[in-house]
Amino acid sequence: MRPGLALVLLLALGSHAPAEETASAWQQQKCSLYEKAWGRAIDQVGSDDLNYNFIAMNENFIASGCRDNSRACPQSIDDIEIANLLSIVMMNEGVASTFLPFGCASQ
Repeated sequence: MRPGLALVLLLALGSHAPAEETASAWQQQKCSLYEKAWGRAIDQVGSDDLNYNFIAMNENFIASGCRDNSRACPQSIDDIEIANLLSIVMMNEGVASTFLPFGCASQ
């Protein structure tokens, strides 16, 4: 391999780490959209019958800048309703379903 090519590859590979550490503008926008949608969904459905863990996991997701990989498992009917509402709202905004913090561990 030519020395110049090796340097270009090294610089290219090294430049990805800071980008991963800092949220992109699109990541920040998605998180802002999610936070607003979460608040509207809570207002619409209410929080009385929501699973505490479901609320906590969503709040932690938002607090992390929507970068936390933990999953909120919707269990009650209201949890599922909110997860469905958020999924529709976010997908209508152009956000991929992989962004959403929903998932349940298989047992």
